[in-house]
Amino acid sequence: SFIKPGRCPKPAVQEDFDAARYLGVWYDIQRLPNKFQKGECATATYSLSPGVGFSVFNRERLANGTIKSVIGSAIAEDPCEPAKLQFFHENAAPVPYWVLSTDYDNYALVYSCINLGASHAAYASIVSRQPTLPEETIKKLQGTMSSFGVGVDTLLTTNQDAAYCSAMAQ
Repeated sequence: SFIKPGRCPKPAVQEDFDAARYLGVWYDIQRLPNKFQKGECATATYSLSPGVGFSVFNRERLANGTIKSVIGSAIAEDPCEPAKLQFFHENAAPVPYWVLSTDYDNYALVYSCINLGASHAAYASIVSRQPTLPEETIKKLQGTMSSFGVGVDTLLTTNQDAAYCSAMAQ
């Protein structure tokens, strides 16, 4: 995550967010550097979990070839704001998971921010239903990020190469 001065910005989130349409697999395309995700081939699989909201299964391939997986859950704390989720996983404080923009079938832009006194830690990622995303879609989502202060020059591109990521299919 990126530490920046000032309080968290409050970007607009996806209107009329439909959790059911968000279910399934999302591939990580670009992200701000963060301590939770160090590998490539990253995916997140969302399923409905009665009484909890979402169950979230995150996987990535580490540099040494091992597959790391983390199981968590996500819940909208305010039913009036279903796109503003809190993500929980073992041994960690809950973090915001805001869906700023999605068409459900191709892309989503996710943002997280935590106030740290006079500064804030921000995280953002572009995810896709496929291992790739058209450049024009990426540019559009990067433009949205820039509008609330995310430096798109700091984004890392996740390797989703089919051969490199083949171990993920096991």
